[in-house]
Amino acid sequence: MDYETIEADAFGQSLKGMGLNLLVRDVPRQCSLLTSVFGMSCHQVTQDFAIVTYGNQVFQIHADGTYHSNPLLGLLPETPPRGAGIEIRLYDTDPDAAAAQAKSAGATILQEPTDKPHGLREAYILCENGYAWVPSRPL
Repeated sequence: MDYETIEADAFGQSLKGMGLNLLVRDVPRQCSLLTSVFGMSCHQVTQDFAIVTYGNQVFQIHADGTYHSNPLLGLLPETPPRGAGIEIRLYDTDPDAAAAQAKSAGATILQEPTDKPHGLREAYILCENGYAWVPSRPL
């Protein structure tokens, strides 16, 4: 599927299984962080929307304003963190490299890369929209 040219209706109809959609204040800025820190690819980036790919996974980013008639918008906190309680786990991303990049991208390191008893090395990185990104690799 060509994410750069696919029309909205065809993209929507192609989605299967479980989906992830993040509401953010600034779509291009969020895409910049995802690209530089986690090596993701962002497609059809506008002020309102982007398709994001991570390996063979796909998810969406929408700007707050696109949810003007959606009941979820009224639940968003005025101040961060927005995504409290959710971890977005990235099992194919080096936590040491991501943490080093995150600092220069303006993200907050909640936990430096650490070897965990469940067999993974992980870091906790908080983006400006309050989502916890957890790059992980097997020990």
